[in-house]
Amino acid sequence: MLRALCFVVLITSLLGARVALAQESWVQIEAHSTLQEAQERARAYGGAFPNVVGYSMSTGWYAVALGPYTAEEAGYALTRLKSDRLIPDDSYVTDGSRFRQRFWPVGTLGATEAPAAIEPEPVVTAPAEAPEETQAEAYASEALLTQEERRLLQTALQWAGHYTSAIDGAIGPGTRRSMAEWQAEAGYPVTGVLTTSQRNALIGAYQAELALFGFTRVQEDEAGIEIDLPLGLVAFDRYDAPFARFSEKDGSGFQVLLISRPGDQNSLFALYELMQTLTIVPLDGPRDIQRNSFTISGANSTVASYTQASVDGGLIKGFTLVWNASDAERADRVLRTMQASFRPFGTHALDDSLGQPLAEPRENLIAGIEVRRPVLSRSGFYVDGAGTVLTTVEAVKQCGRVTLDGTHEADVVYRSADSGIAILKPRESLAPMSHAAFRAVPPRRNAEVAVAGYSYGDALTQPVMTFGTLADVQGLDGETEVARLSLRALPGDAGGPVFDMSGSVVGMLLPREDKNGRVLPEDVGYALEADVIATALGEQGLSAMPTDRSGAMAPEDLTRIAQGMTVLVSCWN
Repeated sequence: MLRALCFVVLITSLLGARVALAQESWVQIEAHSTLQEAQERARAYGGAFPNVVGYSMSTGWYAVALGPYTAEEAGYALTRLKSDRLIPDDSYVTDGSRFRQRFWPVGTLGATEAPAAIEPEPVVTAPAEAPEETQAEAYASEALLTQEERRLLQTALQWAGHYTSAIDGAIGPGTRRSMAEWQAEAGYPVTGVLTTSQRNALIGAYQAELALFGFTRVQEDEAGIEIDLPLGLVAFDRYDAPFARFSEKDGSGFQVLLISRPGDQNSLFALYELMQTLTIVPLDGPRDIQRNSFTISGANSTVASYTQASVDGGLIKGFTLVWNASDAERADRVLRTMQASFRPFGTHALDDSLGQPLAEPRENLIAGIEVRRPVLSRSGFYVDGAGTVLTTVEAVKQCGRVTLDGTHEADVVYRSADSGIAILKPRESLAPMSHAAFRAVPPRRNAEVAVAGYSYGDALTQPVMTFGTLADVQGLDGETEVARLSLRALPGDAGGPVFDMSGSVVGMLLPREDKNGRVLPEDVGYALEADVIATALGEQGLSAMPTDRSGAMAPEDLTRIAQGMTVLVSCWN
């Protein structure tokens, strides 16, 4: 891509057009409802384009445009500037018929004012272009650069995607390779040393694009963070602790969250898990967590984001950048600038009292940001020391993704609609605190039993124990593979283990089903019996660990065993 060269040639050639009555076309790049905002944007574009103009419009809005051009030149400018992503995608050519008073540049004629008569100008022969420097002359001109100018050169090469080392102003082998790559991309002879005109082209393109992004050094005093932000793409929205939120501007598709909160290592790890529940953080992408810091990258077909945070001195500081997945090239440049400029300061974090609470708080929002929620959550339990999980088929029907305890991904390796069993294998090695020991002989009728399950889904971090009795060793219609229970279980408990009072597993709680128009009482439930479970596990090459435990266990001991064994099974789309 000849971006840098094309940009300079484009601007030079198009700005050579003289202002005359016959030139009646402009490239309109933005329109704003207030004069102040239109002036700010015209000023920002003025750093990149010398021919920025601003007009009030007959619609009551304010236009920011480039021109004037001939119609042919305007079409060419629109095509090239859009292809190089230097102006918005919705820019268009206009004849200015809706333009009224000019407000930018300040002090020039309005659109409705007649210009003074244009006197013929004498023909001036343009001086011949200076010849390109030789390689020796290029080295000589490079040697005259100051340390700051060399840093600027490296920064421009980094912005163009060719330099990845430290910005130190030292012209070493890495900088030479980067210059050679840029020359090859821009269509110059590859020498590894830039001539004066090539440096001007490279740095000019960098500064022009920088102005369009609107990078500004922001010192966010409330958050205690200093960072370069693209204020041409985002604007401050509000505080939602632990975030200072900058929302997209003019449909840019970019968002920024500055992260600031008090905390220690445990708080950092909790934030790491929390961020991955937000819809702005896609599930696919690399994650890395260290003792005092983490990074999360994610992307799907519509959105992508990057998050970094670290803890130091009892404070957690970081940021999240969000962008449209199709805008990866611009996002890469914005991200590198933000990473290089990020600096925490002060001894404070964002105050939780800042910002306005939502008028209608919603459980699927955290700090005003949508939280990713599972389609369905049920219970399951470990059946061996490798982390294999038994659950109900209902929990994994039509799932794009299955997780254990919200974080560990698992695959469905077996399911049976007849028995209602599903077997899950975690994708990573797990070491459960305990796993099921099955009692082959069912307890006697009216014996006390207990079900462990996530009755309320992920609202609680530990399973709930529900106590009841074994009403019968068969179903109401005489089914021999199930036992009837007398207890008040909730839908989230389905798939959880059913215990006798010795701590042995005697079955798995099945989801409640009202068949043939019959609605069962709320205290009636069914459990798939242990021998059916053992057979299904055996068919998959797994062993159901038997036990002959007897006697009654203290309720707190039974709860401890159940908590180490029971798993939250979540179905996601």
